[in-house]
Amino acid sequence: MQTIAVVDYGMGNLRSVVNALEVVTQDRDRVVLTADPQQVLGADRVVFPGQGAAGDCMRAIDEYALREAIIAAAGQRPFLGICMGMQVLIEHSEENQGTACLGILEGQVKYFGDDHRDQGGAKLKVPHMGWNRVAQARSHPLWQSIEDGSRFYFVHSYYLEVTDPDLVAGVTDYGFAFSSVIARDNLFALQCHPEKSADAGLQLLRNFVNWDGQL
Repeated sequence: MQTIAVVDYGMGNLRSVVNALEVVTQDRDRVVLTADPQQVLGADRVVFPGQGAAGDCMRAIDEYALREAIIAAAGQRPFLGICMGMQVLIEHSEENQGTACLGILEGQVKYFGDDHRDQGGAKLKVPHMGWNRVAQARSHPLWQSIEDGSRFYFVHSYYLEVTDPDLVAGVTDYGFAFSSVIARDNLFALQCHPEKSADAGLQLLRNFVNWDGQL
């Protein structure tokens, strides 16, 4: 039985993530919601979710003394970042007048804008909320049995712009194409919420719990 740590730093209701993981593991694995850095470091695989503003998330990570454990886990074992757990892996976010993030990957998190429009000039709502398609930018074990262009559930006002295009594993269009999924080595992170994304989301989580962390 492996242990899957879901990092709890007080940002968002994480019970839905735990519940979805318990569904796909069917009690074969131990799913632990934890704020203990040692439990994070000792887990076989780590899920790093989060909701809220970047500044609040970074303060909470440091208040729980989780920064070093998250950075270490992201480089050592299968690691899944979800929503804000994807954004704060990057160097810097525009949110909260500028927020320094974990800096695990190079890039910036940018605001869609108050006057965000599609290519035809129609105004788009911000936050980007609801179902949208994810185009698979390259093959990856976590895409197994998931049709290219499957719909996932999004809720966000900021989007990721990575420095290295090779990090991009999925792209979503909302006025323009943005990097909605990134991957490197043992790390996979996505802007959408797989735990709220019906069959495609559950399949992605199922793939994650069976993934050996290799490409």
